[in-house]
Amino acid sequence: MAEVIGVRFKEVGKVYYFDPDGHTLSKDDKVIVETARGVECGTVATGNHEVPEEEIVKPLKKLLRVADENDLKKVEENKEKEKSALEICEKKIEKHNLDMKLVDIEYTFDGSKIIFYFTADGRVDFRELVKDLASVFHTRIELRQIGVRDESKMLGGLGICGRPFCCGTFLGDFQPVTVKMAKEQGLSLNPTKISGTCGRLMCCLKYEQDAYDHLLRITPKIGAIVDTPEGRGKVVDVNLLRGTLKVQLDRREDAAPATYSRNDVKLIKDKKIQVEKEELDALKNIE
Repeated sequence: MAEVIGVRFKEVGKVYYFDPDGHTLSKDDKVIVETARGVECGTVATGNHEVPEEEIVKPLKKLLRVADENDLKKVEENKEKEKSALEICEKKIEKHNLDMKLVDIEYTFDGSKIIFYFTADGRVDFRELVKDLASVFHTRIELRQIGVRDESKMLGGLGICGRPFCCGTFLGDFQPVTVKMAKEQGLSLNPTKISGTCGRLMCCLKYEQDAYDHLLRITPKIGAIVDTPEGRGKVVDVNLLRGTLKVQLDRREDAAPATYSRNDVKLIKDKKIQVEKEELDALKNIE
Protein backbone atom coordinates (compact mmCIF):
# COMPACT_ATOMS: atom_id res chain seq x y z
CA MET A 1 0.00 0.00 0.00
CA ALA A 2 1.13 3.56 -0.67
CA GLU A 3 0.01 6.86 0.86
CA VAL A 4 -1.29 9.28 -1.77
CA ILE A 5 -3.41 12.36 -2.31
CA GLY A 6 -5.80 12.72 -5.25
CA VAL A 7 -5.42 15.96 -7.20
CA ARG A 8 -7.75 17.38 -9.85
CA PHE A 9 -6.73 20.12 -12.30
CA LYS A 10 -10.15 20.91 -13.73
CA GLU A 11 -13.38 21.44 -11.82
CA VAL A 12 -14.76 18.14 -13.12
CA GLY A 13 -11.66 16.34 -14.32
CA LYS A 14 -9.74 13.15 -13.79
CA VAL A 15 -8.12 12.63 -10.38
CA TYR A 16 -4.36 11.95 -10.36
CA TYR A 17 -2.35 10.48 -7.49
CA PHE A 18 0.66 12.23 -5.94
CA ASP A 19 2.95 11.53 -3.01
CA PRO A 20 1.99 13.96 -0.17
CA ASP A 21 5.68 14.06 0.88
CA GLY A 22 4.88 14.19 4.59
CA HIS A 23 2.09 16.79 4.33
CA THR A 24 -1.42 16.17 5.63
CA LEU A 25 -3.94 17.63 3.20
CA SER A 26 -7.69 17.93 3.09
CA LYS A 27 -10.25 18.11 0.31
CA ASP A 28 -10.24 21.45 -1.60
CA ASP A 29 -6.70 22.40 -0.51
CA LYS A 30 -4.69 24.02 -3.33
CA VAL A 31 -1.35 22.39 -4.13
CA ILE A 32 1.55 22.80 -6.55
CA VAL A 33 2.68 19.59 -8.24
CA GLU A 34 4.82 18.56 -11.19
CA THR A 35 2.96 16.88 -14.06
CA ALA A 36 3.89 15.52 -17.48
CA ARG A 37 3.31 18.97 -18.96
CA GLY A 38 5.10 20.96 -16.28
CA VAL A 39 4.39 22.54 -12.89
CA GLU A 40 0.64 22.90 -12.24
CA CYS A 41 -1.67 24.17 -9.52
CA GLY A 42 -4.38 21.67 -8.62
CA THR A 43 -7.13 21.08 -6.09
CA VAL A 44 -7.05 18.19 -3.64
CA ALA A 45 -10.00 15.92 -4.44
CA THR A 46 -9.14 13.23 -1.89
CA GLY A 47 -6.92 13.82 1.14
CA ASN A 48 -4.23 11.48 2.47
CA HIS A 49 -5.21 7.84 2.04
CA GLU A 50 -3.67 4.52 1.07
CA VAL A 51 -4.16 2.70 -2.23
CA PRO A 52 -2.76 -0.61 -3.56
CA GLU A 53 0.56 -0.31 -5.40
CA GLU A 54 -1.00 -1.66 -8.63
CA GLU A 55 -3.33 1.36 -8.82
CA ILE A 56 -0.40 3.77 -9.04
CA VAL A 57 1.20 4.93 -12.28
CA LYS A 58 4.89 4.92 -11.43
CA PRO A 59 6.99 6.84 -10.77
CA LEU A 60 4.69 8.57 -8.27
CA LYS A 61 5.59 12.26 -8.26
CA LYS A 62 5.85 14.17 -5.00
CA LEU A 63 3.95 17.23 -3.90
CA LEU A 64 6.11 20.32 -4.47
CA ARG A 65 4.34 22.59 -1.98
CA VAL A 66 1.02 23.76 -0.66
CA ALA A 67 -0.13 26.73 -2.77
CA ASP A 68 0.41 30.13 -1.13
CA GLU A 69 -1.12 33.55 -1.88
CA ASN A 70 1.37 34.26 -4.67
CA ASP A 71 0.54 30.97 -6.36
CA LEU A 72 -3.20 31.63 -6.19
CA LYS A 73 -2.65 35.15 -7.52
CA LYS A 74 -0.75 33.70 -10.46
CA VAL A 75 -3.62 31.33 -11.21
CA GLU A 76 -6.02 34.28 -11.34
CA GLU A 77 -3.66 36.22 -13.59
CA ASN A 78 -3.53 33.24 -15.97
CA LYS A 79 -7.32 33.17 -16.12
CA GLU A 80 -7.36 36.83 -17.16
CA LYS A 81 -4.73 36.13 -19.83
CA GLU A 82 -6.86 33.27 -21.16
CA LYS A 83 -9.74 35.64 -21.87
CA SER A 84 -7.65 37.94 -24.06
CA ALA A 85 -5.87 34.99 -25.70
CA LEU A 86 -9.25 33.55 -26.69
CA GLU A 87 -10.17 36.72 -28.59
CA ILE A 88 -6.78 36.90 -30.30
CA CYS A 89 -6.88 33.26 -31.38
CA GLU A 90 -10.41 33.57 -32.81
CA LYS A 91 -9.25 36.50 -34.96
CA LYS A 92 -6.22 34.53 -36.14
CA ILE A 93 -8.40 31.54 -37.06
CA GLU A 94 -10.61 33.84 -39.11
CA LYS A 95 -7.55 35.41 -40.72
CA HIS A 96 -6.20 32.01 -41.82
CA ASN A 97 -9.69 30.93 -42.93
CA LEU A 98 -9.53 27.66 -40.98
CA ASP A 99 -12.57 25.42 -40.59
CA MET A 100 -12.29 24.93 -36.83
CA LYS A 101 -14.14 26.03 -33.71
CA LEU A 102 -12.15 27.29 -30.73
CA VAL A 103 -13.62 25.87 -27.52
CA ASP A 104 -11.29 26.78 -24.66
CA ILE A 105 -7.81 28.03 -23.77
CA GLU A 106 -5.60 26.98 -20.91
CA TYR A 107 -2.36 28.52 -19.64
CA THR A 108 -0.04 26.19 -17.76
CA PHE A 109 0.70 27.41 -14.23
CA ASP A 110 4.22 28.63 -15.04
CA GLY A 111 3.12 30.18 -18.35
CA SER A 112 5.52 28.00 -20.35
CA LYS A 113 2.74 26.75 -22.64
CA ILE A 114 -0.71 27.76 -23.88
CA ILE A 115 -3.09 25.01 -24.93
CA PHE A 116 -5.86 25.84 -27.40
CA TYR A 117 -8.72 23.32 -27.53
CA PHE A 118 -10.77 23.16 -30.71
CA THR A 119 -13.25 21.01 -32.61
CA ALA A 120 -13.31 20.35 -36.34
CA ASP A 121 -15.02 17.91 -38.69
CA GLY A 122 -11.72 16.59 -40.04
CA ARG A 123 -7.99 17.22 -40.02
CA VAL A 124 -6.89 20.86 -39.95
CA ASP A 125 -3.54 22.18 -41.16
CA PHE A 126 -2.86 24.74 -38.44
CA ARG A 127 0.92 25.05 -38.82
CA GLU A 128 0.77 28.66 -39.95
CA LEU A 129 -1.69 29.47 -37.17
CA VAL A 130 0.73 28.07 -34.56
CA LYS A 131 3.57 30.22 -35.94
CA ASP A 132 1.32 33.27 -35.87
CA LEU A 133 0.23 32.63 -32.27
CA ALA A 134 3.82 31.96 -31.14
CA SER A 135 4.91 35.33 -32.55
CA VAL A 136 2.19 37.03 -30.46
CA PHE A 137 2.52 35.17 -27.14
CA HIS A 138 6.26 34.28 -27.27
CA THR A 139 5.74 30.92 -25.58
CA ARG A 140 5.06 27.31 -26.55
CA ILE A 141 1.75 26.82 -28.36
CA GLU A 142 -0.23 23.60 -28.48
CA LEU A 143 -3.43 23.15 -30.48
CA ARG A 144 -5.40 20.12 -29.33
CA GLN A 145 -8.38 18.78 -31.26
CA ILE A 146 -11.14 17.41 -29.00
CA GLY A 147 -14.40 15.56 -29.56
CA VAL A 148 -17.95 16.81 -29.12
CA ARG A 149 -18.27 15.12 -25.70
CA ASP A 150 -15.20 17.00 -24.43
CA GLU A 151 -16.62 20.22 -25.87
CA SER A 152 -19.86 19.78 -23.92
CA LYS A 153 -17.88 18.99 -20.76
CA MET A 154 -15.86 22.21 -21.10
CA LEU A 155 -18.72 24.53 -22.07
CA GLY A 156 -21.45 23.04 -19.85
CA GLY A 157 -25.18 23.48 -20.32
CA LEU A 158 -28.53 21.82 -19.60
CA GLY A 159 -29.47 18.34 -20.75
CA ILE A 160 -32.88 17.26 -22.06
CA CYS A 161 -33.72 16.27 -18.45
CA GLY A 162 -33.42 19.93 -17.46
CA ARG A 163 -30.39 19.35 -15.23
CA PRO A 164 -26.79 20.51 -15.85
CA PHE A 165 -24.71 18.14 -17.97
CA CYS A 166 -23.46 15.11 -16.01
CA CYS A 167 -20.08 15.45 -17.74
CA GLY A 168 -19.81 19.06 -16.58
CA THR A 169 -20.83 18.47 -12.97
CA PHE A 170 -19.56 15.12 -11.66
CA LEU A 171 -18.35 12.71 -14.37
CA GLY A 172 -14.56 12.66 -14.23
CA ASP A 173 -14.21 10.24 -17.14
CA PHE A 174 -16.47 9.29 -20.03
CA GLN A 175 -17.79 5.73 -19.89
CA PRO A 176 -18.44 3.71 -23.07
CA VAL A 177 -22.12 3.83 -24.07
CA THR A 178 -23.62 1.68 -26.85
CA VAL A 179 -26.81 1.46 -28.87
CA LYS A 180 -27.29 -2.04 -27.43
CA MET A 181 -27.68 -0.54 -23.95
CA ALA A 182 -30.58 1.59 -25.19
CA LYS A 183 -32.23 -1.43 -26.79
CA GLU A 184 -31.77 -3.59 -23.70
CA GLN A 185 -33.39 -0.86 -21.60
CA GLY A 186 -36.42 -0.85 -23.91
CA LEU A 187 -35.84 2.69 -25.17
CA SER A 188 -36.88 3.96 -28.56
CA LEU A 189 -33.93 3.93 -30.97
CA ASN A 190 -34.82 7.43 -32.09
CA PRO A 191 -31.65 9.59 -32.11
CA THR A 192 -33.51 12.55 -30.60
CA LYS A 193 -34.62 10.39 -27.65
CA ILE A 194 -31.33 8.74 -26.72
CA SER A 195 -28.70 11.34 -27.63
CA GLY A 196 -27.55 14.28 -25.54
CA THR A 197 -26.88 17.87 -26.51
CA CYS A 198 -23.46 16.81 -27.79
CA GLY A 199 -25.14 14.60 -30.38
CA ARG A 200 -23.77 11.37 -28.85
CA LEU A 201 -25.54 8.70 -26.80
CA MET A 202 -26.52 10.00 -23.36
CA CYS A 203 -24.01 9.16 -20.64
CA CYS A 204 -26.87 8.32 -18.26
CA LEU A 205 -27.66 5.16 -20.25
CA LYS A 206 -24.70 3.65 -18.39
CA TYR A 207 -26.01 4.38 -14.89
CA GLU A 208 -28.65 1.64 -14.69
CA GLN A 209 -27.09 -0.83 -17.12
CA ASP A 210 -25.84 -3.17 -14.36
CA ALA A 211 -29.41 -3.48 -13.03
CA TYR A 212 -30.74 -4.17 -16.53
CA ASP A 213 -28.00 -6.77 -17.11
CA HIS A 214 -29.15 -8.59 -13.96
CA LEU A 215 -32.84 -8.38 -14.90
CA LEU A 216 -32.14 -9.62 -18.43
CA ARG A 217 -30.40 -12.68 -16.97
CA ILE A 218 -33.43 -13.68 -14.91
CA THR A 219 -36.22 -12.59 -17.26
CA PRO A 220 -37.28 -14.35 -20.50
CA LYS A 221 -36.96 -12.01 -23.47
CA ILE A 222 -39.42 -11.22 -26.25
CA GLY A 223 -39.67 -14.28 -28.50
CA ALA A 224 -38.74 -16.74 -25.73
CA ILE A 225 -40.71 -19.99 -25.30
CA VAL A 226 -42.01 -20.51 -21.76
CA ASP A 227 -44.25 -22.83 -19.79
CA THR A 228 -46.99 -21.03 -17.82
CA PRO A 229 -49.58 -22.32 -15.35
CA GLU A 230 -51.99 -22.36 -18.33
CA GLY A 231 -49.69 -24.04 -20.83
CA ARG A 232 -46.82 -23.29 -23.19
CA GLY A 233 -46.56 -20.03 -25.10
CA LYS A 234 -44.38 -17.33 -26.62
CA VAL A 235 -43.36 -14.11 -24.85
CA VAL A 236 -44.63 -11.12 -26.84
CA ASP A 237 -43.92 -8.30 -24.38
CA VAL A 238 -41.76 -7.77 -21.28
CA ASN A 239 -41.73 -5.24 -18.47
CA LEU A 240 -38.27 -5.77 -16.98
CA LEU A 241 -38.67 -3.49 -13.98
CA ARG A 242 -42.01 -4.93 -12.90
CA GLY A 243 -40.97 -8.45 -13.79
CA THR A 244 -44.10 -9.18 -15.85
CA LEU A 245 -44.46 -10.94 -19.18
CA LYS A 246 -47.21 -11.05 -21.77
CA VAL A 247 -47.41 -14.55 -23.22
CA GLN A 248 -49.34 -15.68 -26.30
CA LEU A 249 -50.47 -19.18 -25.36
CA ASP A 250 -50.17 -21.86 -28.03
CA ARG A 251 -53.62 -23.25 -27.26
CA ARG A 252 -55.24 -19.80 -27.38
CA GLU A 253 -53.61 -18.20 -30.43
CA ASP A 254 -56.65 -16.07 -31.21
CA ALA A 255 -57.02 -14.75 -27.64
CA ALA A 256 -55.25 -11.76 -26.12
CA PRO A 257 -51.87 -12.47 -24.52
CA ALA A 258 -52.01 -13.40 -20.84
CA THR A 259 -49.87 -11.60 -18.23
CA TYR A 260 -47.64 -13.52 -15.81
CA SER A 261 -44.90 -12.79 -13.30
CA ARG A 262 -41.48 -14.00 -14.37
CA ASN A 263 -41.46 -16.17 -11.21
CA ASP A 264 -44.55 -18.04 -12.44
CA VAL A 265 -43.12 -19.23 -15.76
CA LYS A 266 -40.46 -21.75 -16.71
CA LEU A 267 -38.05 -20.85 -19.48
CA ILE A 268 -37.84 -23.42 -22.29
CA LYS A 269 -35.93 -21.49 -24.96
CA ASP A 270 -34.71 -17.94 -24.62
CA LYS A 271 -33.97 -15.26 -27.23
CA LYS A 272 -31.15 -12.75 -27.53
CA ILE A 273 -31.52 -9.00 -27.79
CA GLN A 274 -29.65 -7.95 -30.91
CA VAL A 275 -29.19 -4.62 -32.65
CA GLU A 276 -29.91 -5.10 -36.35
CA LYS A 277 -27.42 -3.86 -38.93
CA GLU A 278 -29.96 -1.35 -40.25
CA GLU A 279 -30.37 0.06 -36.73
CA LEU A 280 -26.61 0.33 -36.25
CA ASP A 281 -26.18 2.04 -39.61
CA ALA A 282 -28.89 4.57 -38.75
CA LEU A 283 -27.31 5.34 -35.36
CA LYS A 284 -23.59 4.92 -36.10
CA ASN A 285 -22.91 8.66 -35.77
CA ILE A 286 -24.17 8.94 -32.19
CA GLU A 287 -22.17 6.18 -30.49
